Amino acid sequence: MEIVIGLIIIAIGAFCQSSCYVPINKVKDWSWETYWLVQGVFAWLVLPLLGALLAVPAGESLLGLLAGAPSFNLWMTILFGVLWGIGGLTFGLSMRYLGVALGQSIALGTCAGLGTIMGPVLLNIFFPELNALQSLTFAVLLGVGVTLVGIAIIGVAGSMKAASLSEEEKKAAVRDFNFPKGLAIALLAGFMSGCFNVGLEFGKDINFGDLTDPMFRTLPATLLVTLGGFLTNAIYCLSQNQRNHTWSDYGKTAVWGNNLLFCLLAGALWYSQFFGLSLGRSFFQAGSAMDTLSFCILMALNVVFSNVWGIILKEWKGCSAKTIAVLICGIIVLIVSSFLPQLI
Repeated sequence: MEIVIGLIIIAIGAFCQSSCYVPINKVKDWSWETYWLVQGVFAWLVLPLLGALLAVPAGESLLGLLAGAPSFNLWMTILFGVLWGIGGLTFGLSMRYLGVALGQSIALGTCAGLGTIMGPVLLNIFFPELNALQSLTFAVLLGVGVTLVGIAIIGVAGSMKAASLSEEEKKAAVRDFNFPKGLAIALLAGFMSGCFNVGLEFGKDINFGDLTDPMFRTLPATLLVTLGGFLTNAIYCLSQNQRNHTWSDYGKTAVWGNNLLFCLLAGALWYSQFFGLSLGRSFFQAGSAMDTLSFCILMALNVVFSNVWGIILKEWKGCSAKTIAVLICGIIVLIVSSFLPQLI
């Protein structure tokens, strides 16, 4: 029963993440780089900081925790956050060329598989005494494999969509639809985004041990990863403000109230996935297949809900019944992958 509760919590976080782009449509009179940076302040700084503070017991401090953490682990966690930030930038481009449903499916699928496997592999390289590779059990690898199969099926549906629609229909669903270009960018985004889980692996012991509530134990590491990602995105966005002469966006006081509200909402929805991941993992036995595969499960459920939004936003409008059937088949496989480790 506890495993079901954990999966439900992770699923709620996944649903929130898949909905985070909806409030962005309500942002007015700001360029992409401006609203992306402002929502990032909430998503990658303010809310992760508040989350990390939940992991600090009475009489202790977050600064004291970070100051006392092994410097190698701390900086590696931030470094992989910086690399994840690159994935976040290309992630947005993948949805520009493929749409919310297909773009998130391919990028998050790649992220799910690589993110789950790269963490233990890299930990084993730097800390062989931890024997991190033992976490990659048959159940975990099978779960990752089935997840990738589900993503591949959805990719087939996307290819069928690209082949069946006219250029006018493609543009009506996704204005800049370009399957080959979008596919390449989505794969890059997925590879770099997988660094998020690698960062969590390096920072998993940055907490107060038994003094920290198990529900909040990974939140300090989450803060460090998102801090690194914020640095990458902030540099890019500010450079785009300079290049596109959009500094004036910040002076449009008439829209600040509206835009801050929706950027805050978007940031909160985005952060909910990793807050939910931390809470959900506490219901799994530490070191179990479900625990190791939890990041992969989160990404798989993100894909499921992103395709639900894709259907709502009519991105699959005009596709044949066969294409929709393939899409639904892929979604079912992803849902099954979330429970598979427990069934073995």
